[in-house]
Amino acid sequence: MPTPVDITLPGADGIVLAGDAWGNPEHRSVLLSHGGGQTRHSWQGTAERLAAMGWYVVSYDHRGHGDSDWSPDGCYKLEIHAADQAAAARTFAQPPVLVGASLGGLSALLAQGESTDALYRAIILVDITPHMNQQGTRAIMDFMENTQREGFTTLEEAAATIARYTGREKRVNPKGLEKNLRMGDDGRYRWHWDPQFLSLRGDASGQSERLAQATQQIVQPIMLVRGRESNVVTQETAEQFLALRPDARYVDVADAAHMVAGDRNEVFTDAVIEFIETLA
Repeated sequence: MPTPVDITLPGADGIVLAGDAWGNPEHRSVLLSHGGGQTRHSWQGTAERLAAMGWYVVSYDHRGHGDSDWSPDGCYKLEIHAADQAAAARTFAQPPVLVGASLGGLSALLAQGESTDALYRAIILVDITPHMNQQGTRAIMDFMENTQREGFTTLEEAAATIARYTGREKRVNPKGLEKNLRMGDDGRYRWHWDPQFLSLRGDASGQSERLAQATQQIVQPIMLVRGRESNVVTQETAEQFLALRPDARYVDVADAAHMVAGDRNEVFTDAVIEFIETLA
């Protein structure tokens, strides 16, 4: 199995982004951009499979997340994440395929849709579209805010809390949470991201029309992978996206919610591979 090496990538305004890289930088490339509140480690299963097929794969932590720098001014607007992602993409020998979950996908739409440069070879959106179900996004942000404020006494408590929230008790591994949590001075575990990241709340939903326009400006191939049980991308919002981009490939993954890559990683990765292998 290919093993990753630690790398750093330039973000906007001097921010340094932490990343993992698999494979040969001269090969066809994929850039993996996680969702808000996650870290680069959420992509491990997908990255390993792509690397085993000969792709050069890079997964990075958004600013304020994981091991990347935090914004010194506490700014985490969508535009700054898009600028970071664009800066990272420009380090590749050739434009990479961008796989973006939630925040990562919105960043890609804005970065490519408002750029005259070909930043990406193609874009794969993971359970995110310009028009989101606001009730679903509020529920996620509420969960993030409440758990970040209160913290957890143990990894097992964190796993149990996530299981109750998602309803997927058998899929929560306490050991796997170690890279997503850090222990604070009060001895409680909290998420591995800057609490000021929550200032992003409402920013993306308030830019739906801007994101829709950006989506229509993109000339690169696009695929949307939706979790069929998602409360963020409903069937209605998926259809709105397909009206914007009737050329897009669409995959609807059964028994998966917003964290589709984690809920059904094998099925998700199969869909990614099938799509990117068709690219010239």
